[in-house]
Amino acid sequence: MIDLQDVSKTYYMGEIAVPVLRGLSLHINHGEFVAIMGPSGSGKSTLLNIIGCLDTIDYGRYILAGTHINLASNAQLASIRNSRIGFVFQAFNLIPRINALRNVELPMVYAGIRQDIRKQRALAALQIVGLKDRAHHSSAHLSGGQQQRVAIARSIVNNPDIIIADEPTGALDTTTSGEIMRIFQQLSASGKTVVMVTHEEDIAAYAHKIIHVRDGNIV
Repeated sequence: MIDLQDVSKTYYMGEIAVPVLRGLSLHINHGEFVAIMGPSGSGKSTLLNIIGCLDTIDYGRYILAGTHINLASNAQLASIRNSRIGFVFQAFNLIPRINALRNVELPMVYAGIRQDIRKQRALAALQIVGLKDRAHHSSAHLSGGQQQRVAIARSIVNNPDIIIADEPTGALDTTTSGEIMRIFQQLSASGKTVVMVTHEEDIAAYAHKIIHVRDGNIV
């Protein structure tokens, strides 16, 4: 599903080169639930952004389900992000003035899907995360755990192959974090590939595999 070979990435601060990934290689199978851990500055967030096609590589090769990502155009990358990858972030990134249903519908709006189909699919996604009864509640009136469930529903509504989760429990209490992790486990069991960055060992323990990144490579 995900295959990175000798991937390198360098950022520049003026004339100063800051290497972030240094010839990193990684393979993640279809349906795996993988946690990425590492200290601040290790390169784990950059790695997640590259896997999610939010950032590009300088050298090496990235193949996603047979597609050579480093050869794809900007339009192709945008299409892949919308249709094949779902994103879940620590800050939820919901629009507070609209209800849960409309928040979940947003990726389908961008994909040009008809309104009646959007509503049907959004309700189905909310059902999966146990929030169908909160569909018409404003996201501002939902708890943190409920908001993250809405964010997960939004991430799966286009039936992506991959779920990218960046510190998805960072703003949640222990009990709610466990509930969110069990949803990710269920998604993985259903065939979704889940790739998550976390700094919490007890959260990483929910994954099938833990990858430790340090100084731009896997250790």
